[in-house]
Amino acid sequence: MKIVTGIDIATGIDTDTLDELSRTWNGIRKNHRDYRNSEYDRTVLDCAARLAADPGGGTAYVWTLGLAMTASYTARLPGDGVRQGVLAALKAADGALRDRPCDHGSHPYREHLDEYDAYLAGRLRKLAGETAERVEGRPRDEWLCPRNTAGFARIALDIIDPGSVTDVPPRIPADDREAVATLSALLHGYPKPWTDIDEEISSQAEALHDAEPADRAGRLQVVRAVSWYAVSGMVRTKSVLDDLVEAVEQALPHFEDASCSHERHPSLPGSGPDAAELGLMLSSPGGRGVYERIRTEEGWGAPLEKVVCPVLMEEVAEDVLDRLRERRDELFGHRDTSHADAEYLRADGRLEIEKIAERIEYSSLNEQYADDLGLWAARRYERAGERERAVLLLTVYQTMKISYPSPPLPVVRGVLATLRAVAAAPRPDACAHDDEHPTLRYAQFRRGMPHFYAPEEFPPDEERRSAEAWTCPRFAAAVAEECAEGLAGLYEDDEEQGAQHGRSGPDGA
Repeated sequence: MKIVTGIDIATGIDTDTLDELSRTWNGIRKNHRDYRNSEYDRTVLDCAARLAADPGGGTAYVWTLGLAMTASYTARLPGDGVRQGVLAALKAADGALRDRPCDHGSHPYREHLDEYDAYLAGRLRKLAGETAERVEGRPRDEWLCPRNTAGFARIALDIIDPGSVTDVPPRIPADDREAVATLSALLHGYPKPWTDIDEEISSQAEALHDAEPADRAGRLQVVRAVSWYAVSGMVRTKSVLDDLVEAVEQALPHFEDASCSHERHPSLPGSGPDAAELGLMLSSPGGRGVYERIRTEEGWGAPLEKVVCPVLMEEVAEDVLDRLRERRDELFGHRDTSHADAEYLRADGRLEIEKIAERIEYSSLNEQYADDLGLWAARRYERAGERERAVLLLTVYQTMKISYPSPPLPVVRGVLATLRAVAAAPRPDACAHDDEHPTLRYAQFRRGMPHFYAPEEFPPDEERRSAEAWTCPRFAAAVAEECAEGLAGLYEDDEEQGAQHGRSGPDGA
């Protein structure tokens, strides 16, 4: 990027130079996420230095609009000294220009919303053309008025240091706007490639923990939104749920014992992305100002005091806490499977083989049974007989494939212990049967396994396999290895990954 030099502030700026400047500044605006860019730093500091050299001069509007265009970059993480230099120049311009006399009833800056930032470069170029009597529908002299320049200086200050100034249109802080996009993608189930999901969710807990009193209700609503994702099974790190629980526990006392005169409270959004967007909007003075502006202009939403009412927030906090605690125990605590005996065992102690076969078919309807059934089968394996062991091992294998989005930690731990023991058991060099191993899918498996376990009750399938094929130790080892390899690494902080044996799959052992 070229740095323009040799501009004579005293005599003005020619059109070509201004065109190049505006394009350069607009490029920084578009790429503001590129932090600590040394070329950007030099460009921004050059602009700030020119404004600071004459903050009340006739071309102050040029440098002020330049700093407004590049403010999103300055607000993130520029190089050392950039932020301080820019803030000093903007404050100097505001101080020098805001009280200058004028006859205008209004100025363009009062209507400048964040979505208009993209048009500043074009407006700046039009202002340089002295033949333009109006720019974007407003008189040129209003744009060039010192008070308007001071207003844009305050807009730039508000972008860089949210809440530091008044008398400018409210805007959601840049970090919160980016968080809306990041969380929307994450909560829709398609996180951006660079998103660290655990870190992103934990950061919302930290934001609630550190929130100012006026921002706490909004931050709680963001945690409410991400909590649904956190308990879905997509998050495999217990500390993430711990962070959320701790943050809500610390926030709850601030809402307890509150009272209000509201007859009813509004229903908060029921989808994660919408709930996160609303929460982030309510998490800053600027965002709340945007909420009120939209509500006034579009008639959208309940009054602000109802949306952040502490009585409503107490209900929200208690509901979120209950959900987080319950699912944290289910996902990471001890999992009781004793109830499964009544479902999957007959009175004589034999397996309810038809029900088991039905529930390990590949169907989304069976996701609700998969985790408990698989862990129950793994726990029962050691004390079972040979024929029952074969069924239990295949039940583990099938349920781990059905589990969605993935089996929770206690299930993985229990299942892996059994799978690794089976995989490590001695096995012959060759199979003792002449027929192929059972097919583990389609109708052959659905009908074949019940016949193998209880041939007197279930007729043979057309693709019948011998009992020796079902109980073959080489088949069992291949099944166990494949299943273990699919689970290893799901919870890298909590269990050791299994050895990769490199043997073929269960259908071709």
